[in-house]
Amino acid sequence: QVQVVESGGDLVQAGGSLRLSCAVSGVIFSINVMAWYRQAPGKQRELVARITSGGWIEYADSVKGRFTISRDNAKNTVYLQMNSLKPEDTAIYYCNADVKETLTYRSSHWGQGTQVTVSS
Repeated sequence: QVQVVESGGDLVQAGGSLRLSCAVSGVIFSINVMAWYRQAPGKQRELVARITSGGWIEYADSVKGRFTISRDNAKNTVYLQMNSLKPEDTAIYYCNADVKETLTYRSSHWGQGTQVTVSS
């Protein structure tokens, strides 16, 4: 069994900062991509940022220069540092992990989400 648990969501004023964390635990051989997605009310879930085990990173245009994704491979944890937050960043943030549980079995796992609310 693989578990994905996010934390760090909160209510913050515009211009403020938050740091989200996502820990992956369970039967894990390796984790390739770890990613953050978000879903605002009435909108589709969208990619915010993702990072591979080798450190390749991709950001959504809307967060470039404000958000930083990083990971600790030893702890199977990914972080999202969010600075200069805007009201439009308000959403539920979800962590996704592409996990190899054995050499031949690979699956995608989602966390339950953490709420980020940015007030104007």
